Amino acid sequence: MNKERLINGLNQDLAHEYQAVIAYTVYAAEVAGPFRPTLRAFFLEEAADELKHAQMLADKISALGGVPTVEPAPVPQATSPRAMLEAVLAAETETIERYTTRMAQAEEAGELALVAQLHEMIVDEAHHKEEVAKTLEGFPE
Repeated sequence: MNKERLINGLNQDLAHEYQAVIAYTVYAAEVAGPFRPTLRAFFLEEAADELKHAQMLADKISALGGVPTVEPAPVPQATSPRAMLEAVLAAETETIERYTTRMAQAEEAGELALVAQLHEMIVDEAHHKEEVAKTLEGFPE
């Protein structure tokens, strides 16, 4: 039961990583205004990081005997650079919470390598969250 619950949770995480890749890709294409060059580069870099996370999750789901999902979580639409950054901040916060839960499930299931991988991913996501939060400080509406 623990393994099945872990696989289901990892599939939820995978769907959100797909969501992040799509959102960052779209945001990079659509961001406009004086901050475009900086935000476009940031979004493209983040998309690549999230794709690595998605691959790790898909590999682990398969290794555990599950089938990786092919469906992304819903992608939030954002029309302004500030709205894009706010959507990213919310997603990063939720991701950290999900991965913290998943670490506990992985530990309970005896998946110690997965615990370590999730810890590394939490560190990545926390760094992303901090960068976005700092970027939003004083960012124009």
